[in-house]
Amino acid sequence: MKGLFLILSIESSCDDSSIAVTRIEDKKLLFHKKISQELLHSKYGGVVPELAARLHATALPKILEETKEYFSELKAVAVTNAPGLSVTLVEGVVMAKALGISLGLPLLPINHLKGHIYSLFIEKEERFPMDLLLVSGGHTQILHVEGYDEVELLATTLDDSFGESFDKVSKMLGLGYPGGPVVQEYAKKGDISKFSFTVPLQNSPKVAFSYSGLKNQVRLAIESLERLDEQARADISASFQKTAVEHLIQKLKKAYKGKKIENFGVVGGASANIYLRQRLEGFCKDKKASLHVAELKYCSDNAAMIGRCAIDAFKLGKFKRFEDIAISPRTVYG
Repeated sequence: MKGLFLILSIESSCDDSSIAVTRIEDKKLLFHKKISQELLHSKYGGVVPELAARLHATALPKILEETKEYFSELKAVAVTNAPGLSVTLVEGVVMAKALGISLGLPLLPINHLKGHIYSLFIEKEERFPMDLLLVSGGHTQILHVEGYDEVELLATTLDDSFGESFDKVSKMLGLGYPGGPVVQEYAKKGDISKFSFTVPLQNSPKVAFSYSGLKNQVRLAIESLERLDEQARADISASFQKTAVEHLIQKLKKAYKGKKIENFGVVGGASANIYLRQRLEGFCKDKKASLHVAELKYCSDNAAMIGRCAIDAFKLGKFKRFEDIAISPRTVYG
C-alpha cells in the first residue's frame, strides 16, 4: 500500500448507495461496491425519497467499513453534491465531511452528471472533445464536452425524460420498477409495428425532447384493449421502445445536420438499452464517428464514475471548504 495516492468517492444522489477507491496516478479502480434499493422501492412504482435516505444511512457506513485499509493513503474524499434528491445527497455529503474532518482530507464536490460523462473513462484516459447523449431517469440531453470545465448543453427535454418514460410505461403495463430493463425484455417478444405511436416533435424544427405525449399515447392504447395480456404487453413495449428511441435519433440528426463528429458517447442509466445502442451505432456509422459506451455495470449511478471524475477535479484543484459545499437538486454543470 505504500506510496499510493488514492481518492475515496461517495455516490448517493438517488437510490444507489455506492463507494469507490480510485488510484490517481493510473486511474485504477481499487475498490467499488454498490447496494441497490430497487427491490425496496419497486412496490411503490418508483423511488420514495425519504425511504431512500434512510436506506443510505444504513448502507453507506457498511460499505465504508470495507475501505478502511485504504484510509492511510487517501489524498481526498469526493462526493456527489448535485443534482439529485436533496434528502439522499445529504447522506453522502455528511459522510464525506465526517471523513474529511477525521482524516484531515480535502473534499471534492462532484456534479453527478459530469460523473456520468466520466463513466466512459473508468480506468482509462479521458478523450475530449466529445459529443454525448445523456439519457437517464431524470435527464435527456445532448452535450458537447471539451474538458472538465467546458460542458455545453445543446438540447434537453421539455418535460419528461427518456428513462422516466420507460418507468411510467412499465407501471401502466403492470410490469414494475425500474421500467427500463423490464420493458426492454418484453420488447424482445413483441411486434415493433403493432402499435403506430407518433414520434414526438417529428415535424418541429426545435432540437429538444418530449415524452409526455408519447406516454399518453401508450395510456390510450392500453385503455382501448379488451384485455391486457402478455402478448399485448410485449407489443406495446416493442412499439413504445421503437418510438422513444426514434425520437432521440431524429433529434440527433437535426442537431448534427451538416456537422462533423469524431467521437460520440452515450451515458446515463438508460444508455444500457440495447436497442438504443444499436440505433446509435447506425447514427455514428453515417456520421463516420466513433461510438463510445460505458460498461453496462457503470451505466447506472455508481461511485466509480464519481471517483474517475474526481481525478480530474483533484488535478485541477477543485477543492471546496466544508461549509461551501452546497447540495442542489438542480441540473447544472458548474
